[in-house]
Amino acid sequence: MTGWRLGYLAAPEPIIKAVNTLQSHSTSNVCTFAQYGAIAALQGPTDDLAKMKSAFSKRRLAIMEMIDGINGLSYVKPQGAFYLLVDVSQVGLDSVTFCQKLLEEKYVATIPGVAFGAEGTMRVSYATDLDTIERGMERLSGFVSAYM
Repeated sequence: MTGWRLGYLAAPEPIIKAVNTLQSHSTSNVCTFAQYGAIAALQGPTDDLAKMKSAFSKRRLAIMEMIDGINGLSYVKPQGAFYLLVDVSQVGLDSVTFCQKLLEEKYVATIPGVAFGAEGTMRVSYATDLDTIERGMERLSGFVSAYM
């Protein structure tokens, strides 16, 4: 359900009340198709889960290895989802400028970390095939080497 925002929170009541106060001003209800998608995910067949988990694990390891090979970049190993938050601060550009230039010059789309309260980083998705990841990381490597 890539991009379908749906979740829950289990926490002490004071935290739930605080989160509810904050959340209620940004979104109010989960759209119907996401609700049905969640029901299908929870109640439907799970035959492909092991295959999907394996594929995402391979992609995560591959993208980490590729970024390990790019001088000036670092990251914290992701524990979930299908994103990697990459520290780009050594490149000398703020996260918005970094991501804009990377898109304009190398046609690689990333999200500036400032959107997540993490200036100096960018979010990279590995929810795609390995060939696309490899092409993107090659372009990223060339981009970073031009600034380092």
